[in-house]
Amino acid sequence: VAVSPAAGLADERVETRVAGLGPGQAVTLRAVAADERGCLFQSCAHYRADGRGELHLGTDASHGGDYTGVEPMGLFWSLAPAGMERPYQRLLPRRTGVPIKVEMLVHQGHSRRGAMPGPVMAKAQVERWFTAPGVRRIRLKEGAVRGSLFVPPGDGPFPGVIDMYGDEGGLVEFRSSLLATRGFAALSLPYFDFEDLPKVMKEFKLEYFEEAARFLRRHPKVKGPGVGVIGTGKGAELALSMITFLPEVVAAVCISGCSSNTVADLHYGDMTLPGLRFDMNKVSVSDTGVFDTFEALDDPVNPANSPCTIPVEKAEGHFLLVVGEDDRVWKSSLYAELAIGRLRQHGKENFELLSYPGAGHRIDPPSTPFCQVAVDRVLGVPVMGGGESKAHARAQEHSWGKIQEFLRLHLG
Repeated sequence: VAVSPAAGLADERVETRVAGLGPGQAVTLRAVAADERGCLFQSCAHYRADGRGELHLGTDASHGGDYTGVEPMGLFWSLAPAGMERPYQRLLPRRTGVPIKVEMLVHQGHSRRGAMPGPVMAKAQVERWFTAPGVRRIRLKEGAVRGSLFVPPGDGPFPGVIDMYGDEGGLVEFRSSLLATRGFAALSLPYFDFEDLPKVMKEFKLEYFEEAARFLRRHPKVKGPGVGVIGTGKGAELALSMITFLPEVVAAVCISGCSSNTVADLHYGDMTLPGLRFDMNKVSVSDTGVFDTFEALDDPVNPANSPCTIPVEKAEGHFLLVVGEDDRVWKSSLYAELAIGRLRQHGKENFELLSYPGAGHRIDPPSTPFCQVAVDRVLGVPVMGGGESKAHARAQEHSWGKIQEFLRLHLG
């Protein structure tokens, strides 16, 4: 079995070929990886060799296992916790300077999921890196601002982007390091539950995000005159507020966000946007103990909740709204429509919408393993993210290219 490149960037495709089989021979291909805590993840797919006893995952279809059809990266995006592990965990890098190592195995015969696979006929190892040689990671303690700045190799200046994730809190760096690898100066910005930042999402001051935007804009390696922001979930909603109120921010990528402020009140000077609340009585729990929060957020369309609406029409910059139509965390498709409706009502066309049928909540860079249900760090319970693996994988691959195009266009 040959995987090429044997060491490459995590957002790039690999070529997987098997040779030396019998004509039409049935084999199971497996991928096995461990995260930094030693939790094991695996995936498998059933293939048949061609008349020459060869297989190419770029052109040959899987007939069973974790996916079917021609899926060159299927073994990567279908990685899930192994049977003996705690379910609903995500395979995400905690440190960007260390690759995720994936072992690719070829087993004799077609083995059912969960059953003992047949004898190993061949194996190879592939490294998935989240940072390229020469990318610098600078840990920040700049005034009130915390986080990590990733700077591409070379003299620059580079387009500057602030990167934020959702209500899991802490510092999530892997998207920032990939953005730096693609030529952006990317500031991975935590906003709670990190170092001396607030422990929980109680209330936020937009001045913190303003300070981050000003720091990035002034940085000698960053191109002006404005910076961009990319956010997922709560981070997307903060991105909407940043481009609305902060002149430094000229482009916002909002992935699965809400068009109103949620959960925690947002203050900026004398202004306050109250947060929509979650009604836990509207959360449904399946027989297997999975929480579905889809109906739980207060309705932003209800006139009583209009003070929570982010007045996006005030933004001078450009929006890219990215949504999965099967998002079960909340109604991100509806929220994108509400934001677009508000912009159009004010004669604005400064937006682009990427809406993906069958995709769930967390649309990450390509080949990030699909996770339909994930343990929520705050609630400590499994929460339904929605989506179907193949459609979600397509959304991740397509949106990643579009996000970079959008940021380059508007940040120069």
